[in-house]
Amino acid sequence: MNIHEYQAKELYRKYGIPVPKGIACMSVEEATAAAKKLIEETGNQVVVVKAQIHAGGRGKAGGVKVVKGVEAATEAATDILGKTLVTHQTGPEGKVVQRLLVEQGLAIKSELYLALVVDRETSRIAIMASTEGGMDIEEVAASTPEKIQTIAIDPAVGLQGYQIRQLAFGLGLSKQEQKNFSKLIMGLAKLFEQEDCSIAEINPLILTEDEQVVALDAKVNFDSNAEFRHNDFWNSVRDLSEEAPTETEAKEAGLSFIQLDGNIGCLVNGAGLAMSTMDTIKYYGGEPANFLDVGGGASQEAVTKAFRIILQSDAVQGIFVNIFGGIMRCDTIANGVVAATKELGLEVPLVVRLEGTKVEAGRKILDESGLAITSAATMAEGAQKIVELAKG
Repeated sequence: MNIHEYQAKELYRKYGIPVPKGIACMSVEEATAAAKKLIEETGNQVVVVKAQIHAGGRGKAGGVKVVKGVEAATEAATDILGKTLVTHQTGPEGKVVQRLLVEQGLAIKSELYLALVVDRETSRIAIMASTEGGMDIEEVAASTPEKIQTIAIDPAVGLQGYQIRQLAFGLGLSKQEQKNFSKLIMGLAKLFEQEDCSIAEINPLILTEDEQVVALDAKVNFDSNAEFRHNDFWNSVRDLSEEAPTETEAKEAGLSFIQLDGNIGCLVNGAGLAMSTMDTIKYYGGEPANFLDVGGGASQEAVTKAFRIILQSDAVQGIFVNIFGGIMRCDTIANGVVAATKELGLEVPLVVRLEGTKVEAGRKILDESGLAITSAATMAEGAQKIVELAKG
């Protein structure tokens, strides 16, 4: 789950991580009042007006403006609020800005990069740091990978002092900056573990002229598998307007669903089988329109719901149902497929491959349904058939 920058900074404050003074705003009037308040409190006429969307690259898309004075802040807020920002992370459709963050301006001596992520190769939390702050880390990794330091936190002992010093030396910090950096990264590591994060990123992490180390930006993602431990907090910070409606609907129905850009809808049980199904579709020249795992014990109602969600995309030109019946019986799936096809008046080609428990009963239900359902004996055969039918 993602949250907005201003929400991430509130969390950073809770863990003692320095961030600029800022006020979240939902209107131009609120932004004007926020700019006035910050200028009065700091004595600094420079403020920053930032679009709040769940995507990076806001500055390049015109979603971050550094201005001087209340009047200029009002103009910036008017320009950004309600604007559709298109970045490398939003896709071509972009995201509409519905919230703003107005912050105090700070004098920046230099910009760094700092992030904690889950390294699945080592099964540990990894810390990445670089002197190339303010840039996309992917660009740094591609062009100057030697400028990225990476260390792993041993879960048995936690983040160690020598590791912090190693990072600080690599970043070229002064003695006072090292001291401030140490407090910041200890707080960030504690936040990452206690809040069940999948990423906690600061880009840029800035150094000021008075040797302070401040998180000028903040990005936090949470591991959805830990939702049961944080229900109240997550519900309070979740912004449904930033999420794909189909993905929200699928989650409420207990389905694992991710919308993709292809034309062949996939309905599969099991995440591994779903990934293999998408790979096989691509192998035969098709493009999957979604990832959808109905789970090991989905009901007939869940299958109908899955069909409905898949068909919400106008790009879908065919559906491939690929089921291995272990806990889930193939006859249950077959009944769900028939019911969904009749209820929704399915107009696109449908290929079904069943294997496992009650497979013969399932195939009989499909064959005797009188519906235009194409059967397949294997995953490869099914993928090839749906690609050909979708093209036709």
